[in-house]
Amino acid sequence: MELHILEHRLQVASVAKESIPLFTYGLIKLAFLSSKTRCKFFSLTETPEDYTIIVDEEGFLELPSSEHLSVADATWLALNVVSGGGSFSSSQPIGVTKIAKSVIAPLADQNISVFMLSTYQTDFILVRERDLPFVTHTLSSEFTILRVVNGETVAAENLGITNGFVKPKMVQRPVIHPLSSPSNRFCVTSLDPDTLPAVATLLMDVMFYSNGVKDPMAAGEDCGHIRFFSFSLIEGYISLVMDVQTQQRFPSNLLFTSASGELWKMVRIGGQPLGFDRVKNVPGKAQTAPGTMMSAPDAPRLGREMEVAGHFDLRPKDECGIVAQISEPLAAADIPAYYISTFKFDHALVSVPHRPGGRGVRAGAHGSCLLPPPAGTGGEH
Repeated sequence: MELHILEHRLQVASVAKESIPLFTYGLIKLAFLSSKTRCKFFSLTETPEDYTIIVDEEGFLELPSSEHLSVADATWLALNVVSGGGSFSSSQPIGVTKIAKSVIAPLADQNISVFMLSTYQTDFILVRERDLPFVTHTLSSEFTILRVVNGETVAAENLGITNGFVKPKMVQRPVIHPLSSPSNRFCVTSLDPDTLPAVATLLMDVMFYSNGVKDPMAAGEDCGHIRFFSFSLIEGYISLVMDVQTQQRFPSNLLFTSASGELWKMVRIGGQPLGFDRVKNVPGKAQTAPGTMMSAPDAPRLGREMEVAGHFDLRPKDECGIVAQISEPLAAADIPAYYISTFKFDHALVSVPHRPGGRGVRAGAHGSCLLPPPAGTGGEH
């Protein structure tokens, strides 16, 4: 198999729900007017707590400088495991449970943080740019490692990490974070970018304004529903993750679905926001990059005091292997899954009811063409 290091240099950020009107202009431009920008990698996920934005450096420039934007103080790179060669859009995807032992667990053993983003087309593993030498050294025995440079896939250079690198012993990783499961059922789908204008108004309403809609069937804590919606536009391919109630608002003939039309149950990881261990937290506005402002996540909401002065790197709490804690048991049980990390919580989507053939065909690189599942996977991608 091949491990592709994509050329996008990414920022991970959070916007509080009440502050999203300050950013809608830039976010709408990234989602619906991408041809007017140089952005190639954009994802926006709404949870009950906040909006998580994953965007490349070019797209980040479309967002206003604001103290209401909390930014992880690191640049991230997206990794993609593919089989059959080519790019992620033209190769058969592998899946979170299939890469749990070969990618996620080895990185966790080396205490290397990951940030996961599953989409309709494939699964992206985000690592900090400064960790890349350790990532490639850890995985070089299992994968042919390639790097995308100016749109071309070439062999990754040998980064030469040997001194002080110790292969760790395999360790048990018990699930140490509380798990919860909302009552929503979710679908993972896509649509042809050419049809985006037909649903632009609806999508904007769902992405930014549906909080004001009083729909007891789609909201309301008393019935166990939560608000979760994810939109990704990556290298021209759209991915949507939404609950069934939201899906029913869309014209059915525009959405791509798997042949089985399967639904997914969410497992939320974390009893309180996982957040980041360290933040750049100075009085007022703190400069993190030219023209970019950041503020620390609200300490009371994180459930702990954060009295930190000076410059620190934001470190995801996945350094203890949160993704591995969840993905390894799913892999052992052969349960297909999607996995979406956000700024404060992690989310796994598992098939409902679980079938060995779950997470099967997805739309291919040319619109509604359906790809068969890889041979030997029992329908799991």
